[in-house]
Formats: sequence, structure tokens, C-alpha cells
Amino acid sequence: MPASDASSSPSDLVIRTDRSDGLTTLTLNRPDKLNALTPGSFVALRQHLDAIANDRSVGCVVLQGAGRSFCAGHDLGSIATGERAPSKHFESETVEALERLPQPTIARIHGHCFTGGLELALGCDILICAASTKLGDTHGQWGLAPVWGMSVRLPERVGLSTAKELMFTSRRLTGAEAEAIGLVDHCVADDELDAAVDRLAVEILANSWGTNRIDKALLYAAGERTREAALAHERTLPFGMPDDMQERMRAGGR
Repeated sequence: MPASDASSSPSDLVIRTDRSDGLTTLTLNRPDKLNALTPGSFVALRQHLDAIANDRSVGCVVLQGAGRSFCAGHDLGSIATGERAPSKHFESETVEALERLPQPTIARIHGHCFTGGLELALGCDILICAASTKLGDTHGQWGLAPVWGMSVRLPERVGLSTAKELMFTSRRLTGAEAEAIGLVDHCVADDELDAAVDRLAVEILANSWGTNRIDKALLYAAGERTREAALAHERTLPFGMPDDMQERMRAGGR
């Protein structure tokens, strides 16, 4: 596992950061609350995301939860007490900041991944879960409405009709069921989760970090254009070429 940073800040109380060989791991760190999200969680997470976005020494990011769960969702206690984020759309904008990180991101999901936790995970590029994980959108169970991106990112993952069924029923899925419908990319045995995440991160980090950044930027830009416009946009090399192209060409692609 990566070694923890020696320095600490108030944000480390709810978000722990570990770094090793180009990999940064962000850990939701409220295990006694199943990592339920509060406005304070989002403030801490945004601080880390903003720093990572500008850090060229980071080639891949893993988002995970401490303890028994990835994230049980929005902390309903914070809603009841009226706790507020710094601005009206701060939480949804933080999920967008995760989605827009220039580095590839992996959600390592175990235990519970419900509602707001699922919305957060959907901001990552690749989702890997343990077989015993339970996932679902439970907004309807609590009489809430999604505002962190569920109505957009869930159908992008599973298709419109399946997203409707999951949202209308608040159904919980097993890890295997989530993989079968494309909600997660990989479901592995519980005791293989760490190894599976590590293998994927190693593969990503072995590739050109510059190419990965360009690929991610192109894919995001394509989603905002028609197919024809996206093809034309790609041909212009809008994000240039990776800095390590010549070095990798001389090394035979390694």
C-alpha cells in the first residue's frame, strides 16, 4: 500500500491522502459513519482534487473508503442540522472536479455504495468493486432528489431504461449484478480487490502519462460535440502531443 504523506492538514480528518510512485490514493475517512458525506467532506475533497489537478507528479488517482464501506451516501444528519457547503452547488461541482481531473481515476468500491456515494463513484473513470458490495440509488426511499449528477451519469453507464428502474425502485445491487449491467467495470472476490486495483493502476502508470491526459481530455470533449465535430476536433491535435513521445519512440514504446 502507498505510504502516507508526512504532512497533515484539517482536511486529513475526513480525507486521507497516500502517495507512491505516481499513484495518489484518496481515502474517505469517516469509517464510523460508513464514510457518509457531509459538506465538510466535500470541502476537504475539493482541496485535494484542486492540488492533484495541477500536480504533474501524479499519474493516476484511486478513490476509496476507510473501514467497512466505500460510502453509504449523504450524511442525513448534516441535512437535518442544516449544515451547508460554501456555495449552492459546491458538492455537485466537486464531483465534476473529480470527473475532470486530467489523470485517470479508479473507484475502489467495497461494502456500501449508495446514493451520494454512488454519485461520487460515477465521477471516476473506472469502477472496480468487491463481490460483497451493495450498490444503489436510494433517493426515492428517503424522499430526496438527485443533484450531484445521478440523472446524467447513471444512464451514461447503464442506459436510460435501466437507470430509470434503479432510480424508481431504490433497488440494491450486488457487485456481480452491477458488473453485469455495466454499472461497474470489474467485480472481483473481496480478497482480490486490492490486487485488482493495484494491477490496473500499474498498467495505467506504465503508459505515457501525457497520452493518458490527452486521451481523457479528448474523450470528455467528444461528449460535448456531435460525432462529426468530435472527429474533426481530434484531427487538430487540440491538446498537442505527449512530452515523452520521442523518448518512448526511441525506447520502442516502453
